[in-house]
Amino acid sequence: MVSVVSRPKARVLAPVVASVGALALLLTGCGAGGGTSAQGSKEFTYLTNVENTTIRGELEALSKDQCKAENEAAPLKIETVPQTSLDQKLQLLAGQNALPTQFAAGNAPALTQDLDKSGNVLDFEKALKDLNISDAILPGAASTIKSLYGGKLNVLPYQYNVEGVWYNKKLFAENGIEAPKTWDDFVAAGEKLKAAGVTPLSASGKQGWPLTRLVSGYLFSDLSPDALKKVADGEAKLTDPEYVKAAEAIADLGSKGYFGQGIGSIDYDTAASQFLSGKAGMFYMGSWILSNFNDKAQNKIGEENIGFMPFPKVAGGQGIDNQYAANVGLPMTFNAKKYDNKASAWLKCIATNYGSTALKDKNSISGFKLSTPVDSVPPLVKSTQETVNNTKESVLWFEALFSTKATTTSQTNAAGLVSGSITPQKFMELVQNDLNTK
Repeated sequence: MVSVVSRPKARVLAPVVASVGALALLLTGCGAGGGTSAQGSKEFTYLTNVENTTIRGELEALSKDQCKAENEAAPLKIETVPQTSLDQKLQLLAGQNALPTQFAAGNAPALTQDLDKSGNVLDFEKALKDLNISDAILPGAASTIKSLYGGKLNVLPYQYNVEGVWYNKKLFAENGIEAPKTWDDFVAAGEKLKAAGVTPLSASGKQGWPLTRLVSGYLFSDLSPDALKKVADGEAKLTDPEYVKAAEAIADLGSKGYFGQGIGSIDYDTAASQFLSGKAGMFYMGSWILSNFNDKAQNKIGEENIGFMPFPKVAGGQGIDNQYAANVGLPMTFNAKKYDNKASAWLKCIATNYGSTALKDKNSISGFKLSTPVDSVPPLVKSTQETVNNTKESVLWFEALFSTKATTTSQTNAAGLVSGSITPQKFMELVQNDLNTK
């Protein structure tokens, strides 16, 4: 995901497969003598993907205002590469010992973890503590990062997206529906909406991930927040009965007709349009969708009629209350080998100012604590920021820890799961088989 206001791309956080081995060879074969010196540079160099204009734009703004002194000491210098070339660029620079002071951390946690092992990634938990700003990163964002990076605070949350169920308040009121808190209430709400001639739940079967998000939401609520980590670690399998149960629950929504007709041909934009035109009562999506909600040309139901709720609790489940899946977009990190006094000054300025400036300037929600209140933002953005502020623990999503192959299999078969062309057992078998051969 390249920004808080853009749709996610499945490849962005899918684990790197072939490139990790190549990176290991590069790091082993190249010593500290090559490329740039391991000491801090005279500039605050920053490498990011060309698609993301929000983060670099805000850093440029900070360099002229709140971080002016830091910029005078070490001027901000930005370099961009296409996101599809990012991993290859990082591998090349790491092999030359020439990574910049700050860089986009790659398209998968696996790459960042390898860079960390070679000493190229800063320990932000220690760095922020040394700067006496340990609370600069919100608890929910820290929880998400640690879940992705093996318990370490290896990246910064310039973007922080929470996912949940958006619902049409007007349709709910007209049909006597309260915002569902449990899975049973969620299913019952869908039945009332369907009886009223409204599609209960809008989703993109063409992309697939909006459907698999529901499977993982059920798993996390029913089993525990680490349900899929156990699968990744080999302690459980998707074909275990308790895991298949989650796929069955989502398939049941499809058999009831809650996704409407032709789910396999519905793309992201169509799904959003169904909700924003009042044809669907609920829409599971991340907070990046706020840009669509705040666009009056797209939003026909009115911002005041949109509510947001966490994934409904499965009765008797071991999950957390107010469960929100979350991600940090395309995360950024610092090069530990170039972390000197100038870089630490930049880190302190960014960590204490970025959250408020990005929210004020771009309506962009980050995982940084707000240094100053921001009132001049749309109501939905403001309420979502409050949700982020109050989130202490988060969960991941279905494919977060999957291989690229398993991710593709999961998302291409999701529509079949809810349309009935593939059984829940078979769906889980297909994905598990790819996990077994990653």
